[in-house]
Amino acid sequence: MLVGDFPEVLRRAAAGDASAFARLWRDTHPPLLRYLWVSAGDAAEDVAADVWLEVARRIGSFRGGEHEFRGWLFTMARRKMIDRHRYEARRPVSPTSDGELLDRPAADDTVTAALEYISTETALALIATLPRDQAEIIVLRVVVGLDAGAVAQIVGKSPGAVRVAAHRGLRTLRDRMADATVTSPGRGGVTL
Repeated sequence: MLVGDFPEVLRRAAAGDASAFARLWRDTHPPLLRYLWVSAGDAAEDVAADVWLEVARRIGSFRGGEHEFRGWLFTMARRKMIDRHRYEARRPVSPTSDGELLDRPAADDTVTAALEYISTETALALIATLPRDQAEIIVLRVVVGLDAGAVAQIVGKSPGAVRVAAHRGLRTLRDRMADATVTSPGRGGVTL
């Protein structure tokens, strides 16, 4: 979090300073992407890109502190994600029949990248097994670090309902983690 620097960074970003906008992005993009990964799956990066385009368009009209900015950002993300789900429901994707395109090797080392992020991926995958509302609330509360009031505004529930959903979801995760063993390539069994 930027804390004391936030007002100046926001002012500069709104005035078009790319380095200030980059600071906002570096500070909030990782938790945004984690939230979207749980809620939007493989479309997380596409939705995040749409969110940042919207932020770039509207940052000049934003008023508030860092806490409000995070709430504004995640509210926008949730709306973009809902729009994406609606779009996909209206236009289902048909897989390609061109196997040659699918058999090409990746330009980067996918295995190394996957192993670097295995613990985060495993945790997010476990969260994604929860009912959608609980998963969304846990990501916003625990991963992003928003309080119950901010999460309630984003998801359209009362702060009490947010606390109850978070409690139930965390209890379910605790129970699942007590029995879970994850095996990853090259690492053997890892007990959560």
